[in-house]
Amino acid sequence: MTSKNPQEILKSIPQKGFFGHPKGLFTLFFTEFWERFSYYGMRAILLYYMYYAIKDGGLNLDKGTAASIMAIYGSLVYMSGIIGGWIADRLLGTKRTVFYGGILIMAGHIALSFPGGVTALFVSMGLIVIGTGLLKPNVSNIVGDLYDKEDPRTDAGFSIFYMGINLGGLIAPFIVGTLGQKYNFHLGFGVAALGMLVGLIIFLATRKKYLGLAGSYVPNPLSPEEKKSVFLKMGISAIVVIIAGAILISNGILTIDGFIMLVSILGIIIPTIYFLVMYFSKKTTSQEQKSLLAYIPLFLAAMVFWAIQEQGAVILAQYADERTRLSFAGFSLQSSWFQSFNPLFIVLLAPVFAALWMKLGKRQPSTHKKFSLGLVFAGLSFLNMIIPAIYAGPDTLVSPIWLVLSFLIVVFGELCLSPVGLAATTRMAPAAFSAQTMSLWFLSNASAQAINAQIVKLYSPETEILYFGIIGGIAVLLGVVLFFFSSFYKKRV
Repeated sequence: MTSKNPQEILKSIPQKGFFGHPKGLFTLFFTEFWERFSYYGMRAILLYYMYYAIKDGGLNLDKGTAASIMAIYGSLVYMSGIIGGWIADRLLGTKRTVFYGGILIMAGHIALSFPGGVTALFVSMGLIVIGTGLLKPNVSNIVGDLYDKEDPRTDAGFSIFYMGINLGGLIAPFIVGTLGQKYNFHLGFGVAALGMLVGLIIFLATRKKYLGLAGSYVPNPLSPEEKKSVFLKMGISAIVVIIAGAILISNGILTIDGFIMLVSILGIIIPTIYFLVMYFSKKTTSQEQKSLLAYIPLFLAAMVFWAIQEQGAVILAQYADERTRLSFAGFSLQSSWFQSFNPLFIVLLAPVFAALWMKLGKRQPSTHKKFSLGLVFAGLSFLNMIIPAIYAGPDTLVSPIWLVLSFLIVVFGELCLSPVGLAATTRMAPAAFSAQTMSLWFLSNASAQAINAQIVKLYSPETEILYFGIIGGIAVLLGVVLFFFSSFYKKRV
């Protein structure tokens, strides 16, 4: 199917059967649930696998290098969504793109489930980066195809879908983390692969009956001549990259640190190019240019926020493993379990924040003020970590309560910033660049993690007062500045 006929698509989908929603939501809910289970389960133990000693089942990498790799990994995952969107729009359609993405993700986890050293690590990361780029943005697009534009169930449907994302991320660290840390890392990675397999089975078994024609169309297909040209260019580019990479690596020019620096630079260059192309395009009106200028501080604020939030899986994960007393109220804890607190607090608090904004109505803070609150909360989550550092010092294990409190505070910020950022992006995007602007929003996270790759190297127990203090203080300061300038930007939204 190469063209979108909304009514034809809707007629092909059973419109009730999953909590009063289209049956296709069942398919997408559990596909995304198991994909997030596999991703967050793997991520909960990946840092430890990289820096644990070989005798403990790890790769014995330097801790700073391992932290940088984690950050670059997250950055590439978000960057790859641009490619996944293009493939769905021009070649395969979202349904097939999602399926192939799941296959690659599962293959990436399988590569890690067998001992293969650093080579297997990078092969796995490459497969999961590409696979997630194919699956993650496109599965959300299929959800939109399930509903008519005027369907009042749409927002609730996306909320249910979002719940599936967080439930997968919530339970994964407990299962995969326990197996990986208590028994064997490769067993944990194997269970992550099994989770993605379950998701693929559900997708295959129900997609025809429940999804109908949703996601089967190619919105802007390439002509046969364009396909030949594109495939030729892609093939030549791939060969050039492989040959150049092999030469640079074999001669010691392209090292792990060099690659990390390259991605860090791209994390700044790519969104800058996006902004410039949209701003100076003839298709962008003068009013849209003003909106783009007002969007820049939101993008920068989002970068600072995600730079802190994403360190929950890097620096705070290391903190949980080395600086935290892993027992509470008589129970033994695994350091990987702390990765469940972010999705847990989102599940509990998202309805509260949604109700709060509804109740406030026109009295609720403006978009820029909500972003400023997000920044302040993010900064406070790091400033909170100074307290145990001051009182306990770098050599004493601290109560797990401090980490839990940090995760809770940053979730307050996330709920002020993340859903609002999606809405602001759709509202402020130039009409001719609506899809690209949404890609730009996700690039704020990619850019943040690309920058993190350089920052996380500076952390150690001895430097944590300065580390948490400087980063947290900068975020709070920027949040206050944005708050005071919010009235100026409000006129341009």
